[in-house]
Amino acid sequence: QVQLVGSGGGLVQAGGSLRLSCAASGRTGSSYFMGWFRQAPGKEREFVAAISALAPRTYYTDSVKDRFTISRDNARNTVFLQMNSLKPEDTAVYYCAARTTNTIATLPERYDYWGQGTQVTVSS
Repeated sequence: QVQLVGSGGGLVQAGGSLRLSCAASGRTGSSYFMGWFRQAPGKEREFVAAISALAPRTYYTDSVKDRFTISRDNARNTVFLQMNSLKPEDTAVYYCAARTTNTIATLPERYDYWGQGTQVTVSS
């Protein structure tokens, strides 16, 4: 079992930045493929970014490329999502997720563990 705790959300003006964190505990979190998803009101949960376990490779949905950066600190079992140049359409609850299979996946059902979500609100 892995427990994930997301944090770092908040209210920010358009063009601002936020850094989300996801702390993993339980079974070694550093061996998991990690992802960030978001869900806006009335919409389905969508893939945002992901990072592999070792020699990390990163993946992004097109709408956040060049604005968001995913990274991980395996010594601290923590994954980060640095979000810059935020837009009102980035407003959503952001969830971190862990996948035991270390291959890219963008569908929520491919992930095995989920954090509780952190709200990001971007005002115009």
